This record gives sequence, structure tokens and C-alpha cells, in this order.
Amino acid sequence: MNYKLLGLGAFALLAAAPPLSAHGAPVAPRPATCPAPVPEASRCYTGEDGMGALYWIAIPKDWNRVLVMHAHGGPETGPPKLQRSEEDLKRWAVTVKAGYAWAGSTYRRGGYGVTMAAEDTERLRRIFVRHFGQPRTTLLHGQSYGAGVAAKAAELYAPAGDTKSPYDGLLLTSGVLGGGSSAYEFRLDLRVVYQYVCRNHPKPDEPQYPLWMGLPMDSKLTRADLAARVKECTGVGLPAAQRSPEQAARLKTILSVVKIQERSLLGHLSWATWLFRDLVQMRLNGRNPFGNIGVVYQGSADDAALNAGVARYAADPQAKGALAADSRPTGRTALPTVGLHAIDDPTAFVELANAYRRIRDAAGTGDLLVQSFSSEREHSYLSDSEYPALFAALLDWIDKGEKPTPDGLAQRCVALKARYDTDGKNGCHIEPEWQAPALESRVPPRNP
Repeated sequence: MNYKLLGLGAFALLAAAPPLSAHGAPVAPRPATCPAPVPEASRCYTGEDGMGALYWIAIPKDWNRVLVMHAHGGPETGPPKLQRSEEDLKRWAVTVKAGYAWAGSTYRRGGYGVTMAAEDTERLRRIFVRHFGQPRTTLLHGQSYGAGVAAKAAELYAPAGDTKSPYDGLLLTSGVLGGGSSAYEFRLDLRVVYQYVCRNHPKPDEPQYPLWMGLPMDSKLTRADLAARVKECTGVGLPAAQRSPEQAARLKTILSVVKIQERSLLGHLSWATWLFRDLVQMRLNGRNPFGNIGVVYQGSADDAALNAGVARYAADPQAKGALAADSRPTGRTALPTVGLHAIDDPTAFVELANAYRRIRDAAGTGDLLVQSFSSEREHSYLSDSEYPALFAALLDWIDKGEKPTPDGLAQRCVALKARYDTDGKNGCHIEPEWQAPALESRVPPRNP
């Protein structure tokens, strides 16, 4: 498939807004009270970028002249809200405590659109420079879905061979990397396996629809309704001792086949419902980018019956190409890149880091990628001490040519622990020798 030919169509479908060059009239940053736990002496600002995205900016009193552009996770399907950016600032207040300026955009609209979000991140960087001056160094930090956004921004604005990029380094944490197909195909697996086992999403007496649609646009189903259905079928939401043997068996089948954790089942099923609806019906004109023809599911008590009984769907080539053009990294960036991913991340499989490693190696930029892994079990936020360690190591790579190593990152985190781990709950968890397995070891491969 020629993804290059599909690229322009993908941007029209997924961005659904003018490109970066078509500026509106941004609202100049307005002083705002910094939310706790941002240091009290910091200066904070809010504004709107002229395209609909809202933002927060925080500058510490003793700014080290390094700017961190933050690309947030999600994506959320509602309209942009300033509170979203404020929550990100509060969560990553350690960035400001460490002396860096921080800027984060809500993106111009909710819903899926990696290239769109990359454009919005760059637009905010230009606003920052216009009003606060040129930093000596600018770093891109992408978290979760935002790691894919930051990786895309690095390729758009700091391509391989470019020595005049507005960005100097890239930090990817808990990254949803490898593109939309790699990251979300397992959620189609979840939908078909869940429906085979539970048969209540949709229920037999409700309108039937292909599960890759997520949910009909006119459906009144709520998240509470979905949680109730999951509870009825699997007992999730009940103490394990209160589940019936049938519920326990159904839950075991779903978790074993799809290889997810109980604590993330409802979240993944929700994304495979409302985010799929947004992606397929609002961004891809109702065309399906996900397929499971020929996928062999394993892990149930009767795999033959499971594989014979699950719904099967073929991906639409145009939809698959459009999603790839919008979201799949090419690996072609000149930026030194550091990554950190929790080994037991319940939301973004750690194996996605391996997918990104292969993309960078294939692009010839693998020598600019250092990946590290931690023994944590979280997705949305890792240790307070780890982020400053990663930023500092990335700066030394940029300024001094000292390429970091996973062992060096672990040691640097320990050295910073006394300063940032003030409550003794976070610590340092980097496992220097650990490497991510291939994504195919967790998600059954698709037909080409």
C-alpha cells in the first residue's frame, strides 16, 4: 500500500482543520494563578492559540532557559477544556520544580488526530517564543498518546538531517507508539472476544452493528451502562469472592486471550467503544481501519470454538492507510530521544516500545534513541525522581554529547531522589538490563 499517496487525505480526515500555516488570532498569554503543586514563585499564564486549542504556561522563578513542550495523552472525545491542560501542569509540576518552563496545549478539538495535535503543540511553542523569548533549549515531552504526538512533531519539525530545528530533544514516556493500528488493534480483539463471551455489547435485543464502529452515533449507552454490563458478565466491580463461577470463567477467558489486566478491562473496552466511534465515524468517514481476518486467538478453554465463533472483519485499505499516514512514526528525526516505559503498564503495552525501536532502526536513526524501562505498574504518571533524571540526561546528551545509558539513567535518578521524592513513596525503579519484547508476542499479527 502506498501510504504516501494517502497522506493528504488522511490529514484532511483526521485534522479536520486548517494546517499550521493558517493562523487565526491567538489570545496573548494572560497571567493566571499557578495551581498547586507548581512552585509559588512561578509565573503562570493561560490563553487560546487562535485555532481553538487552550493552553497553560508555567515559568519558574529561576528559569534555566530550557522549555519543555508537553504533549498530553488521551485522546479525549469531548471539546477542549482549559482544565485538561491545568491537570497536566499539576501532574508534571516536578518539571517546573526542576527549573524548566512548561507549556501544554489541550489540542484544538477532542478526538483522534495525531498530526493535528503535533501542529497544535508547535503552534503553542511559537506563542511562547513570541511572548517570552527564545529558550536556549527546547524539549518535546510526549506522554501516552502524546508520545505519538511528540514523535510526529519531531518528524515534522526536526526531520533527519535538519540542523535548524526549533526542538533539541525528545522525551517519550508511557508511549502509545507505532501508529494507531499497532496501538489499537488489540481493542478490536477485545470487542470481538468480549462479545463472543458476554453477548451484551450490544445485547441481542439491541440494534446490531459491526464492532469496529465502536457504537452507533445515536446510541444512548453511557459509561455507567457499560460498566454495569461488564459487571453482570464478568463480576468486575465485585470482590472476587462474590463472583459466580460463570463470571470468573468468563473474565479469565477475556483476560487470557486479549492479554490485559483486570484493572484495565473496563478502560480498554470504553476506548474500544467511544474512541472507536470518534475515530471511525467522525475521522475516517465510517471506514474501518482495523481487521482480524486470519487472527488466531489463544488462551481460552476452547480455542477452536472461540476462533470459529468470534466476529471477523476486514480492514478498509483506505482507512488503514489514512490512519497510518496520520499516526504511524517514520522514525526520521534528528532529535536525540530518550524513552521510559513501565514494564507492567496496564494501558499502553510496553511492547509498543519495541515497535518504535524497530521503526527508528529501520529509518537509520536508532543510534539517537535510548530506551529505559521501570518496574512500575502505572501508566499515567511515573516516579517524581525519574522525570528530572530523564530531562537532565537528555540535556547532557544535547549540550555535551554524552549519550545516556539505562544504567546511567538509573544512577542519576537515585542521585536526585532526595530532592524530588519528598514523601518517600516514589523512588527510582529503572531496570537497566530489561528490554521490551516484540509486540507480536502480545498482540496476534494481522494479515498484511
